[in-house]
This record gives sequence, C-alpha cells and structure tokens, in this order.
Amino acid sequence: MLSSLIPFLFALNGFLLGVEAAASGRSRTSLNDGWRFSRFTSNPDSLSYNSLKAWMLPLANEFIVTGTKNRATSGTPPGANVQYVQAGFNDGGWQTVDLPHDWAIGGPFGAPGISGGMGRLPTNGIGWYRKTLIATPEDVDGTKSVFLDVDGAMSYAAVWLNGNLLGGWPFGYASWRVDLTPHLKAGNNTLAFRLENLVDNSRWYPGAGIYRNLWLVKVDKTHVAQFGTQITTPSVSADSATVNVVVQVENLGNTTRRVDIKTNIYAIDPATGATEASVLGSVSTAGVVVDAGRRTPTNGSIKLASPRLWGPKPSQVPNMYVAVTTISAGQDVLDTYETRFGIRSVVYDPKNGLLINGKRVYVQGTCNHHDQGSIGTAVNRRATERQLQILQEMGSNALRTSHNPPAPEFLDLADTMGFLVLDEAFDAWSKPKARNDYSLLWSEWREADMRSLVRRDRNHPSVIAWSIGNEIDEQALPIAGTEAQELQSYVRSEDPTRLCTSAMNSASEKDALPAAIDIIGLNYQGEYGSYGSFHSKFPNKMIWGSETASCISTRGTYIFPVTTKNNERWNAYSGGADTSKMWLTAYELNNPGWGGTPDMVFQAQDRFQPFVAGEFVWTGFDYIGEPTPWGGNGGARSSYFGICDLAGFKKDRYYIYQARWRPDLPMVHVLPHWTWPDRVGQTTPVHAFSSADEVELFVNGVSAGKQKRPGSSVYRFRWDSVTYSSGEIRVVAYKNGKQWAVDSRKTAGNAASLNVTVDRTTIQGDGLDLAYVSVAVVDGNGTVVPRAANLLTFSIEGPGRIVATDNGDPTDMTSFPSLTRKAFSGLALGIIKANKGASGTVTVTVKADGLKLGQTVITVR
Repeated sequence: MLSSLIPFLFALNGFLLGVEAAASGRSRTSLNDGWRFSRFTSNPDSLSYNSLKAWMLPLANEFIVTGTKNRATSGTPPGANVQYVQAGFNDGGWQTVDLPHDWAIGGPFGAPGISGGMGRLPTNGIGWYRKTLIATPEDVDGTKSVFLDVDGAMSYAAVWLNGNLLGGWPFGYASWRVDLTPHLKAGNNTLAFRLENLVDNSRWYPGAGIYRNLWLVKVDKTHVAQFGTQITTPSVSADSATVNVVVQVENLGNTTRRVDIKTNIYAIDPATGATEASVLGSVSTAGVVVDAGRRTPTNGSIKLASPRLWGPKPSQVPNMYVAVTTISAGQDVLDTYETRFGIRSVVYDPKNGLLINGKRVYVQGTCNHHDQGSIGTAVNRRATERQLQILQEMGSNALRTSHNPPAPEFLDLADTMGFLVLDEAFDAWSKPKARNDYSLLWSEWREADMRSLVRRDRNHPSVIAWSIGNEIDEQALPIAGTEAQELQSYVRSEDPTRLCTSAMNSASEKDALPAAIDIIGLNYQGEYGSYGSFHSKFPNKMIWGSETASCISTRGTYIFPVTTKNNERWNAYSGGADTSKMWLTAYELNNPGWGGTPDMVFQAQDRFQPFVAGEFVWTGFDYIGEPTPWGGNGGARSSYFGICDLAGFKKDRYYIYQARWRPDLPMVHVLPHWTWPDRVGQTTPVHAFSSADEVELFVNGVSAGKQKRPGSSVYRFRWDSVTYSSGEIRVVAYKNGKQWAVDSRKTAGNAASLNVTVDRTTIQGDGLDLAYVSVAVVDGNGTVVPRAANLLTFSIEGPGRIVATDNGDPTDMTSFPSLTRKAFSGLALGIIKANKGASGTVTVTVKADGLKLGQTVITVR
C-alpha cells in the first residue's frame, strides 16, 4: 500500500494530503474557501484580549517546558453570547472571502490613525470570520481527533466552535493548533474567528486577517504530535550519513495504547520533486506503550550510504529526502506522517565563516518583510517563488526572515530552491519599539512562541541559524544578556544542532548581549569598522552582517548633480533627492545615515576577510511601510530600501550586487537612461556596474575612455564628466583582455505603444496561481520611454481576474486593486489570477490614450 502512496507525498510541514492520506489514517484538507468576513473599526462585541487570554494561554502549555504552565480557567468562557459565534446569526450581508486574506491591502490609503511606518493602509480594527464546517458521523465517533491548524492570523486570534471558545494565539506570526473534537458534532458546525489589530502594533506593514493557510486535520486519537518529528544528521560525509529520527507519539484517548512505529527514508528526485520508490533505510520500534493523555518519544538511527547532500545553490545541490512515519496497532494503520529533510553539515567557523558540507559558503543574503507587494501579506506560493527567483538570478543564496517567523511555504521553497535561511523570531523583547508591539506579550508568551517556531522549522535544511531578536531596544543594557540566555536555552533544548544570533545595531563589544549570543550579528556597525573590534573581543564566534547597506533609491529616477563619492548620507539639500516628488536618485549612492551603499559595504567586508561570513542586505524588495525618509504626514506609502521596487522591477542596484555575487557571469550594466532633452550640453555622469577587468564607454560611437577596475572590492566604473547629447551610450566590458559583455542605452522618442509581456504563459486554474504582466511604454522603435507616466487601463477576458496593479512608485496612493494606474519610469505591473477550476485562455489588454494598446495571452490549465 505504501508504494502507492509515494507519488502523493507533499512537503507541507509534515502532513499527507488527499484521498490516499485518508486511507492511511490521517487527512489534512484546506479550510480556505468560502468564509464570511466583516471588519469593525469599533468594538462590536465588548471582548478584548484581556477578557479572552485566560482561555488562550492554556494553548501555550504544550510549548512551556521551563516556565509555569497555565492552568485551565473555570467558569463560562467569554463570547458565547456574541451573535457572531452563533449558528443563527445572518451573515448574508458580510463579505465572502477565501483565505489567505489580508483585509487591509485593498485600501484605501490614508487610513485614520495609521502611520506611514505602517503603510497608511487600514490594518486596524476587529475582524470576524465565519464558516460552516460539515462533520460526518465518523468524525465524531470517538476514535478520532479533529484539529484546526492555523499557519498565521494577524492578530490576537480567538476561535469559537458552536459557540464554545476553543482558545487562540495573540502573536500574529505564530503557527498554532486548536482541538475541535470536544465540541464537534455531526452535520453543520459554526466556526468563528475574532481578530484584533491595534494601532501602532508594528513598525512596518503587518497586514491583517487570516493571512496564512488554515488546515483541518483528522487523525486517530493516537498519532504523531504537532511538529512531532525531529530529524538530525550528526555525521555526514560523501560516503555515508547518520540520520537520527525522534518521533513524539501522542495519545489523546482515554485508554493506554500499544503501538508499533516505523519510519522509512526515501529520496526525492531533485528534477521532478517526486518521491522515489526505493526505501533507503528504516527504523522500527515495536510495542511502544503510550499512556492516555500523554506523549511518548521514540528514537532511532539510520545510516545511509552515498548520501545526496543538501547545499545552497549555485555551488551545491539542494537534495531532499522524506521520512514517512507509520503508527500502527496490529493490522490497523493509525497515522502516517511525512517529514521532509536534508542531509548536510554546518560549521560556524570563527576564522573562515560558514562551512556547508565542509565547503566555505559566503552568505550573499537579503532581508525581506513578509508582504508580497501589491497583494499584501496574504500568503501566495507563486508570489514568494517569483521573489526568490529574482533574488537567485541576482546571485543571492540566503534569506533573513525579518523580523518574524515566516510562512511554512517560504521555507518549503527555500529548501527546494537552495537558499540558506536565518529564521528570526522577534522584533521586540521586554522593551517596546511601538506602543502595541510584542513587548505586551513578552512576559507570558515568549517561551511558547520561541519553542513553537523552532519545533515547526527545525527539520528544514535551509534553516542554518536562529535569530532570537532584531535591534531590540534593551540591547546595550545588562538585561539583554539575561533575556538572550533565556531564549537561547529554549532554542538549544529544541534544536541543539544550530546556533543563535541577535541582530545588533547599537550594542558594543563590551555589552552583555554579544557575550551571550552564539553568532555575532551586526546591523550596519560592520560598515563602519566594527567587524574587527568584535572579532578581537570574540575570536571564537562567527560574525556576519545581519543587516547591511540600507541604500535608498527610486527606480529610474536620476537626480543631479551627482556626488563624486560612492557613499553619501542623504539630506534634503543634496543632489540625491527630489523632495517635491519624494524621489531618491537611482545612481545608488545614498544612504539614510545609519547604513551605507553597496560600494561601502563591499570594501568593509573585504577588509576583514575571511572571518566575516557574509551579509544580509536591507532589503531585497521594497515593502509596504517604513518609507524612509518620507514617512511623516503626507509622505510615501512604501520603502525605498529595496534592490527591487515594490512591483518587483529591478533597480540599477540589482546589477552591482549581481556583479559581486556572480563574478563569473559575463555582464555589465550602464546607467542612467539616455533621454534627457532638458540636459543637452550639461554634465550627465555615466556609471557602469561589472566585475570585469576593464570597461570602455562610447558616447555616440566615440570613446570616452577605458577604465581599469579601481580595486577588487569595487564594481562601479564612473565617467563623471560626460556631456549629454541625444543618441546612444554603450559600454564594453573586458576580462583577461577579451571582450566580455556589452550594454547600452538609447535616446527614446515619443511614446507610441505599450509592450505587454508576462512572466509565464501558462498557469494553473486552481484559484491560487499567478501570472505577472509587465507593461512598458515604448517609442516607435521599441525603446522604453524612461520618464513616461501615462495613465494605463488594464482589462481581462477569459477565466481569470486582475487582482492588483502596481508601478513601484512609493508615492503612488492609488489603491492596489485599481485597474487604472500610471506608469512609473515607463513601467507598470498587473497581477493575474485564474479562476478556481477554470481552463482556457485569458487575454490581458492594456490601453492608454494616444498609444497603441498592448496584449498578452495566458493559458489556464
């Protein structure tokens, strides 16, 4: 029977899906479709976290090991009399939504009380979700447990079933579970969620609502517990690997059970993602006694010959395995549970940085917030995959989940695509950064939140370290050392195989926090020389740039005069900004004061090689909120930090990172654009990014000089005295004396038409898959008109819809679902989703007054 199951195994955090899974004792089905939703800006139910938390805190007990467990509260739980939890309430006037759902992303911007830091979108308020859940007689026959698994809900979530409060979880980034079994009945059941988002609960756009997936899990009373497997590889070589398997068996029944446990190991084909048929090794334990209401761990070890190692691309291959654990009683299969994992070794070398499988891997990472641009925080696998593909093309091999636990899908993709992940837990500890941030939860939830994150994510080979905090306000105080030691003790007891870090922007090498943590993580301090002082103080600890650069720019906006420096602090009076438009120069030469440009960071890191393990750049993509330096009233909506803009269009900065991170890729990138009718005869500097030995610039066919690369840490070539005249600039890069790469910019004529392209011409008709449609305003020769701002109108025919548009302009306050949007620096974006269950052809049309329209066709399967 098991061989017939193998093609149906999916890596979704340890659970089997579909009909075959049900036959093996466990089913896990999506609960995402067909919810009713309403948002209230005032409190319609008289409930609050303070009135609910006594019934929420017991859910944390599973993850409290060293602290005091929360006692169940007697009395009647609150909320039973609230009309929204009752079956008879008429929710016909509420909005119908499918999950994942971000209630704020549709806007409008300018929400009352929401700062620019939080993105000016209506995240605040109380949201209620309702759904009818149908249970069969077999679901309630007393042999099964039925769970609701929540991947993430923002925030202070509480759940009722048939008017009974089941509990909840306040941290919006946590994944958690409630047991539906005690109050589930055959037939219709009313499931209700209450969420509450406070004003000033974040420093960036947090999103709102049930923004990650919901799952209904049905399994025998005796089963693998939540996050109940742990797989480690203590001994790894090219010849063999030892795989240790721990399985936590939970018995929620009323009688003791005696069960047999078997785990088989299979390889996963890296080309297809399919599970291979051969069993590579097994571990079995017979006659395990599990007392009623208890958990029992089992341990086993398997030695695999010639293992396929997991390692980051492009230097290594992200090979994956799957462990299939079966719990049986006699001939009855009670549970079958899947765990994907990778075999790899990690060494944190204080002198040479990070070693994966014995090979040094320089960390070329980016930090990213969890929003996915104009579709917000509602998790979408394709949106995440697209972002990671763009980063991987640039040469990135690492991701930091700033500043919170990621969605499970994020780590699944990181595993299979070959990224390293710094998995981060908190942005605040006991001292607040925002009035209603995590500091309100610290005293009661920190152990549960830290342990649950590690248990959920510890089997992902992509996770190479845990970050227990980001720039915490108390980092320079003695208490920070105590708090860090406590959090690290939780991590070490859950996962002794990885080290911890904390991202520090102001703690000195003399403070308690760096002394307490395993890995020294420096935010921006390294750019200003602190790598050396920290290494001298802590010679036995690995060091990396946990957050670097913070260069700020807007795509395609070149502002004059241009500084002669490769790093300059932005100010309102420098040539790097147009304050009236809230634009920052795309020459990529400005920082907000605490950071630096890529040029500065590269030189600082290289001065301290090889012990600097690498960096995580702030940020891979612009994100909603934190629009530094224009976050005040009347300011912008989204950040300027991204290497790519909010729409995913590449800024010029993308190519200086590509030059450094992919030094063997034949490439050269020239800037700025060359359409400046207002600058004829004026000095207009030309820069090029490349890892070439030499680059020569030609202006209208005449050489402006060949330059040797200024140094091994420098990837910017500059011609600062070029006088503008229309025509063409062209750069030719040379390596080892031979022509290596070419790039050019031509003067554009008047806008004539719209060039519409799509990232994928075929998508799935599952109601989830996305196609990204790019629009370029071009002249009669097909050259992008670089300052075009034409008003565009998107339309669609066929079985799909346009879910959002964008242009990457951080000042554009047009609501994201709008079908009309101006081009920004000549470009705009539309995001297409096929209808669920649909097939056929979708035609997307984009029009603008006076221009030839553009179209693209997408096949839906």
